[in-house]
Amino acid sequence: MPDTPQSQAPQPSDAATPATLSAPWRTAPGFAELGAQFFTRLRPTPLPAPYLVGVAPAAAALLGWDAGIGSQQDFIETFIGNQVPDWADPLATVYSGHQFGVWAGQLGDGRAIRLAQAETATGPWEIQLKGAGLTPYSRMADGRAVLRSSIREYLCSEAMAALGVPTTRALSIMGSDAPVRRETIETSAVVTRLSPTFIRFGHFEHFAAHDDVAALRKLADFVIDNFMPACRDDAQPYQALLREVSLRTADLIAHWQAVGFCHGVMNTDNMSILGLTIDYGPFGFLDAFDANHICNHSDTQGRYAYSQQPQVAFWNLHCLAQALLPLWLPPEDADQEGARDAAVAAARAALDPFRDRYAAAFFRHYRAKLGLRPPAGGDDKSDEPLLTSLFQLLHGQRVDYTLFWRKLCGISSTDASRDAPVRDLFLDRAAFDAWVADYRVRLRAEQSHDAARELEMLAVNPKYVLRNHLAETAIRHAREKDFTEVDRLLAVLSRPFDEQPEAEHYAALPPDWASGLEVSCSS
Repeated sequence: MPDTPQSQAPQPSDAATPATLSAPWRTAPGFAELGAQFFTRLRPTPLPAPYLVGVAPAAAALLGWDAGIGSQQDFIETFIGNQVPDWADPLATVYSGHQFGVWAGQLGDGRAIRLAQAETATGPWEIQLKGAGLTPYSRMADGRAVLRSSIREYLCSEAMAALGVPTTRALSIMGSDAPVRRETIETSAVVTRLSPTFIRFGHFEHFAAHDDVAALRKLADFVIDNFMPACRDDAQPYQALLREVSLRTADLIAHWQAVGFCHGVMNTDNMSILGLTIDYGPFGFLDAFDANHICNHSDTQGRYAYSQQPQVAFWNLHCLAQALLPLWLPPEDADQEGARDAAVAAARAALDPFRDRYAAAFFRHYRAKLGLRPPAGGDDKSDEPLLTSLFQLLHGQRVDYTLFWRKLCGISSTDASRDAPVRDLFLDRAAFDAWVADYRVRLRAEQSHDAARELEMLAVNPKYVLRNHLAETAIRHAREKDFTEVDRLLAVLSRPFDEQPEAEHYAALPPDWASGLEVSCSS
């Protein structure tokens, strides 16, 4: 193992004084019960003259607060890291991982500090400050986050939750005018994130890389006992853990594909052991549909393109399987070919359900988006030709993904005169006419009722997603200390399936200038 993490820890600052912010919940050790081998205790590094950017009402409610808590100075000072309340036990965790397919070695919470685990009526929530200063795992970085990326993560975390996609949450953003250098000089911010746990694939990879089977088992037992207790009932609990993570990840990626979400940096250290969307960096939602869209300007090889996300997730799961392998391959058997072959076969068996689970979730989402019922006899792939021809059409025509699905809700199974809103999205109208004719045949085959189907489709095809230009507009206002657009956009994204006539412009096609926006790993 590397040097003891605590020996590298920044010293507590005198400015980080105890806070009086009370909490309407009790705390538990949570991750801290694993012991000092897994983390470093340290205090956040204070920032000068903090101010509130925003509080997410839905996330605040998870902790038993209302959004008005943001008006309290103690709340601001606590969630920017200037004060440490008596209920907090701040720490940064160590992990490793593969980045862009290459082993990166030790990583860890380079700018994130867990404040506490809150035991609430809505379940356990780890409270984490992102951008809270240097940790022993910062490497060459500065431990800070900028206002730009913090706003994007804050908005998208809550937008994804409203879409029903498994995700970490965002409680608040605090800002400070303290400068941070990225491509240019920007200002600092701290976003408070919530999750039942922030354990990643990379946590397991770290201890596997150091041949520390005892720590690996301790971590796996912690996850099983706290989040996946049914695995304990299995004859092979660690293989059951891998299988459960595979299934949750399959469900997650299928949901990403359905809403047109591109993560942008699916490194193994950015993969949640709970199957949550985690670490919102260079993400993006599809505008014009391009199956090979690359949302991350830093991804020069297109490893994390939209179409590649399912395969990358499966590759990452293989990395996790490799890390977990010692838990069912005793060290004394590691060099015995037969024992190792059996252990590898067991890992593959735990991963095998991923493909079928992903396919089932994929077709479930897209049938719902199309307003179709599963065919008699089960959820098979009989609609695959209809979907394949649709994706080819959307890709060839570069049709706006969100608008297409929303406008398709108004299609009639018998009356082509209602086609205009969606038909007008296509340059090649004849190609759309050919596809929609096949779609109508499918609708009539199940005697679909237009009015009922439209309501069902509207409930799964969002009108509002966090397009890059919407986030950029909010960021530009925020740089001038005008946070009303952040609040307004958050409110709209919190009701993505509702019409919201007063917010119609948030659902429009992107302006021309949006095509010049780029997001990268720099944040």
